[in-house]
Amino acid sequence: MKLWCERTLVGAAMAGLAALVAGCELATDGATPPDTPVGGAGARPLMPVPAWSLEDPRPRTGDGIRVLIIHDMEGLSGQDDPSSFDFGTDMYPRGQELLAADINAVVDGLFAGGATEVVIADGHGSGNPDPDLRTDLVDPRATQIIRDESFDTYFDLPESEEIDAVAVVGMHAKTGSRGFASHTFTLGIDLLINGQPITETELVALSWGRVGVPVIFASGDDRLGADLETMPWIEYVTVKRATAADSAVLRPVDEAREDLRSAARRAVENLGSARSMRVSTPIFASLHAVPPASLRFLEGIPGIDYEDDTLTFVTEDLREAYDGLVEVVGLATVGYMGILQEVVRGRPDGQEIMTAFGEALSRRWFDQESGRYERPAMGSGGTSSLQRYHGYR
Repeated sequence: MKLWCERTLVGAAMAGLAALVAGCELATDGATPPDTPVGGAGARPLMPVPAWSLEDPRPRTGDGIRVLIIHDMEGLSGQDDPSSFDFGTDMYPRGQELLAADINAVVDGLFAGGATEVVIADGHGSGNPDPDLRTDLVDPRATQIIRDESFDTYFDLPESEEIDAVAVVGMHAKTGSRGFASHTFTLGIDLLINGQPITETELVALSWGRVGVPVIFASGDDRLGADLETMPWIEYVTVKRATAADSAVLRPVDEAREDLRSAARRAVENLGSARSMRVSTPIFASLHAVPPASLRFLEGIPGIDYEDDTLTFVTEDLREAYDGLVEVVGLATVGYMGILQEVVRGRPDGQEIMTAFGEALSRRWFDQESGRYERPAMGSGGTSSLQRYHGYR
């Protein structure tokens, strides 16, 4: 889960507007549909099939095997309470303990399989200013990636020339899979690449596929296991069976962690049979919004590729596709405001709050029109120059 904890809804919407404009320029040429054949005025390229290709990884293991672990926090063994992955809840410290135990089991297995170095990046983003993975609980043989500048865990490939394989731990199924806390990127967001709905694990694989590095291991619930039939070479460990988005039947924890350890070992031992994933071009990048997110405010706007709660744009570059989708997420999450309004109106002081909001809105309008309002600089927020970054926040 990413933007839910990283941005205010209003800020996300403002950021998303730029992507919408850019996406429309890329996606629409005479507002032709995605299947318009090449040739003729206003034509667009066909959507590529397959959505991506599988390649033999580039061998770079002469001086050892370096594995990157990217972790989320919804697909942990011993975990069936969604509050365990939300920073600030009573259960979050317990979630941190479960996360560390699963990662340590994987770290142990990776080294047993022949890894010579293991580095870890936070792919969760609970809102905790410190890593979700407590440093004091991590196997000392592994190193957490912590930088002086912010970075995107999925696409700012850390030391990419030195990474030989990627393992993902504590992951979740994609939106619509009926998994435990299933989503893609954040609540109500379904991402599609070339018409194929993807999990965050596949997103990681496509990102690292740009440099020929394979994802070799994953763990999560049974629904994610089904989602990842697209990656049959990976060693996958099912740590629980989802019964709903907020409940699961747990495996015995000791048994699950032993499987994590064994599968991680096999993943390194079988590195030579892994495949990397390279996206096919041109890239049709789509965001399909479901509650609590929404893109329905785009209905009726001419010149954009929008249909059935889905916005699509076309680009040749995967990073550009990803960045555009992230910005469109900012638009779609404005739908969360409907839930906020429901909550406020249900409070005894709800009308008072809504009245105060209306008055503040009017004051901002008056100040803007009167030349009294100075818009804050983008990115201003008083962030300390001593801040360190460990991945998603």
